[in-house]
Amino acid sequence: MQSRIEVFKQMLESDPNNTMVMFGLAKEYEKIGETDEIISLLEKYISQADDEGNAYGMLAKAYESKGLREKAIETYQKGIEVSLAHGHPSMANDYKMTLDLDFGD
Repeated sequence: MQSRIEVFKQMLESDPNNTMVMFGLAKEYEKIGETDEIISLLEKYISQADDEGNAYGMLAKAYESKGLREKAIETYQKGIEVSLAHGHPSMANDYKMTLDLDFGD
């Protein structure tokens, strides 16, 4: 039986610009801690999709885990803007709280 990751990878091979598949694959990589894969996929995803905010939080966490503090901060800030623009104030508040608690100097 194929893993979910393998299925998503095959789907991306046949349709490399399918943003839903990119996001799904990134979620699978998140489950197993494949940070480099998460970053690669979500950077491409965000450049192509009109994400409503969730991908920005995932990407910021991945940057943070790699020690890329400034990129994480910038990504959370962009996630706040995007979340608010799409009517997700609670997501924006979560990102603001993360910035205040984890990145406030």
